[in-house]
Parts: sequence; structure tokens; C-alpha cells
Amino acid sequence: MPLWPATAAGPARDPVHHPLFARYYARASVAAETRMGMAGVRARLLSGLSGRVLEVGAGNGLNFAHYPGTVAEVVGIEPERLLRRLAVESAVRAGVPVDVVPGTAEALPVKSEAFDAVVLSLVLCSVRDVPRALGEVRRVLRPGGQVRFFEHGRGGGRAMTATQRVLDRTVWPRLSGGCHLARDPVAALRDAGFELGPYRRLLIPEKGPVLPASYCVLGTAWRPA
Repeated sequence: MPLWPATAAGPARDPVHHPLFARYYARASVAAETRMGMAGVRARLLSGLSGRVLEVGAGNGLNFAHYPGTVAEVVGIEPERLLRRLAVESAVRAGVPVDVVPGTAEALPVKSEAFDAVVLSLVLCSVRDVPRALGEVRRVLRPGGQVRFFEHGRGGGRAMTATQRVLDRTVWPRLSGGCHLARDPVAALRDAGFELGPYRRLLIPEKGPVLPASYCVLGTAWRPA
């Protein structure tokens, strides 16, 4: 039985459409795997996962190669058409079964309490409604299920946070596919009712210039049992 409802035949308007940014991101993210140490971050993000996993905002599928063999299945949700096509290509090369489907974080096209874990990787910065998206994450997780998150957001001193806010109100979302710099993913998870586990803050890149998008957090949270 499918995890998501059937839809009527015929063309549908993509809920997210950022073709220029998608092309840029597809190239830059591949380069960042080695130049910015992102491959190691992805490996730490996904280490120890098992069972059925939902990845929200799968992008071009760079996480897929890092899922451990203990994972029975990954369902990747990606709304942007170009990135979704690249994610399907990455899924073919993955070491675990991966299915990539269209959908948005605010209306996940999967059944409630169907997954052992949800992965959020550089996605909360760009969703339109963070509380609604995290409400959906909580819905699809089984009681006691875990969230693995790697997100960027607010950080630095007063000058940097002021810069992030100004960029969010002006050019940054338009240039970066709806991304926002000054969101607080840890606070958002806490406000959504998740129990926070261990997390660490880090800079990406770890060595080099500190940019408004450099302030990241990597960690785990749980849906209360």
C-alpha cells in the first residue's frame, strides 16, 4: 500500500520553483562535500539511524550515500523539480532503498506515525511556515521517534545577527531560493514540542571566512513517547 495518496492525472504546478537557484545549489553543494567538509557532516548527521526514515527537503540527494545499512528504507521529499530529478539519480546509487517523491514540508504526503526517524538537513531555513512544517514532522514520526537535524541560522554577535536580519528582509531570500539566515532551528524544534537531545554548534566552513550563513547546528531531537 502506498504511503502517500494518489493524485489526479495531469500536469501540476510545482509548489516550489527556483530553477536558477536550484542549478547553482546543485553545483555548489557537490563542491562543498570536500572543500567545506560537508561529506563528514552528513556522515555524522546520519550515523546510527535504523528503520524507516523520512528526509524532508532531500535536495539533490547528497545525503543518500551516507545512510547506514541499518536503515530499511528512505523516503525523500523534494518540492523543486530539478533538485528532485537529481535526487532520483542519487537514489539509484544509494546503498539503501530510497524513494524520492514530490511534496512540501508543510503538507508531507505520507501517513501519520509511519517513520522511525526524520532527517532535516538545511531545510528549515527555506520552508514558508516553520511551525506547520515541524507539526507535520511530529505527525509522521512514531512516538519516541527521532529527528536528526543539520541546519544553519542565527549566530555571531550583534553586528552579525543584525546583518542576517537585514539580508532576510531584502535580497537574501530572493537570491537563495527562499532561504532565511536569522531563523533559530533549535528554538523552533523546542517550541514544536520536541525533546532536544545532544547538539553542537559549528561553523561551515570550519576554516576560512565566517559568512552570514556559516552558523550551523547539528543534533538530535525526539518526539515524546
